[in-house]
Amino acid sequence: MKRVCVLALVALFFVAVNLGLYFFITRRLGNNFSGVSQAKMIDVARYLPFEEGSELARTGSSLKFDKDDDLPVLDGAAALVPIYASVIDQCYPEGCVTYEGGVFSDDNYYGENFAADSAMKYQNTIRGFDSLVDGGVDLFFTAHPSQAQMDSAAQKGVELEIVPVGKEAFVFFVNSHNPVKGLTVDQIRGIYRGQITNWKEVGGIDSLIYPITRIKDSGSQTMMEAFMKNDMIEQKPYFSIFGKSIGYSFRYYLNGMVGDDGVRMLEVNGVYPDADNIRNGTYPITADFYVVYRKDNANPNIKRLVDWLLSDEGQRLIEATGYVGVS
Repeated sequence: MKRVCVLALVALFFVAVNLGLYFFITRRLGNNFSGVSQAKMIDVARYLPFEEGSELARTGSSLKFDKDDDLPVLDGAAALVPIYASVIDQCYPEGCVTYEGGVFSDDNYYGENFAADSAMKYQNTIRGFDSLVDGGVDLFFTAHPSQAQMDSAAQKGVELEIVPVGKEAFVFFVNSHNPVKGLTVDQIRGIYRGQITNWKEVGGIDSLIYPITRIKDSGSQTMMEAFMKNDMIEQKPYFSIFGKSIGYSFRYYLNGMVGDDGVRMLEVNGVYPDADNIRNGTYPITADFYVVYRKDNANPNIKRLVDWLLSDEGQRLIEATGYVGVS
């Protein structure tokens, strides 16, 4: 009977420990992160050119490349896949997007499945930019390259042409249950400089703030560093991981591509980041996005395509994709 009691007490002890871990750590940390914040790639299968069910903008184009033309190879940041995939779908000949093994693979996290002769690539910001500099890609769709990326190109003797083709909002988001609906620019900078550490300081609940950051040289991180004027925390407070998180991204990537109901975009200075407020200039944190190509690239179709993107037709496609035209 004594052994049974000891075993029962041991079992109860471990149950109590596990319940304590769940309620005080696991459950609290589970509210910190969403799929938007995790290092995962988009579902490229949703944006494949020439596929009937693809989620592409099909607005029509008077620019039509022929299969015998020197087709510019396109690549870009994850957030801009819908744009350059739509460009290929509207302007390129069918059959120019090819895959290793002949079919698209769901394991295509970094474009591994696109064949060497494919006019569409998907290597994301860091790999794709390096490929552009090295000559593997002709035209790259991206937020403005970071200073480190520009320096890397210069060290290789590569001059780049950087052309703005659209506008987008840089947004901040929190868990959908967070009562804070908006922040000011100064409050956001205070959070990411370690000066504001508790949500109650900005009208929320009494909980630590966990400021999520992104990968160095990614489009969102480069934009964040510019917004913060290169003055932001390098080391987060150790116990902040037990608090409620805040993250940042580009509006359409968050709202249109990821579409996570568990997070909510914040107003900034009292203005919500929708397309109208980007277009009329009232949302305070907007940025151009660009097409980038090497100045020494002799392919004449690059300039034809860039000119088309800046035309009424090209701007209409960008707007139909969900972004805001630069003009």
